[in-house]
Amino acid sequence: MSEREQIEVPEMAPVADPLIQFAGWMREAEASEVNDPNGVALATVDAEGLPDLRMVLLKGYDAAGFVFFTNFESAKGQELLANPKAALLFHWKSLRRQVRIRGPVSVVDDAEADAYFASRPRDSRIGAWASRQSRPMSGRAELVKEVARYALKYPFGTVPRPPHWSGFRVTPLQIEFWRDGAFRLHDRLVYRRADDAAPWRTEKLFP
Repeated sequence: MSEREQIEVPEMAPVADPLIQFAGWMREAEASEVNDPNGVALATVDAEGLPDLRMVLLKGYDAAGFVFFTNFESAKGQELLANPKAALLFHWKSLRRQVRIRGPVSVVDDAEADAYFASRPRDSRIGAWASRQSRPMSGRAELVKEVARYALKYPFGTVPRPPHWSGFRVTPLQIEFWRDGAFRLHDRLVYRRADDAAPWRTEKLFP
């Protein structure tokens, strides 16, 4: 596609529910991205207000929000428990698209966390017990030793969910859809609302 053809692509039109547009873009990403179309950058801040950023995997989304799972004793877990607000960024290079999401964060309930944990491969469940995420270790051998210890502790049957492992849900108050345009004249459409019960308002933004 030439740059002239890119610039003439019809601009995005607002819809009543941005989750409809997100679902459509996610389906296209699942068909076109080579690895982890559900990979998303998660931004938090620490106790000093210094931003922190890392990639996580989106494990579910609906009208209530966007869900990922982690160790609560990790850096991101501690930061979100202390300051439950976050930003997410999806970047789908194959589609030349981004989605930015901002909002408050809440902990998922035990039933939801248990159900997802039980769906993970057994070795991943053992790993959730073995890894003291984000904390120093003497070397790889220490991690391997911990994996072996918990594999012996749970050799058969169910591996229970660790009490320090669960999920967070980001409730969106802002969702921005970004689409690449020729000559950096990108197409940007943002949805905003005051709270999760308020209607969405839309704006087009200069690139």
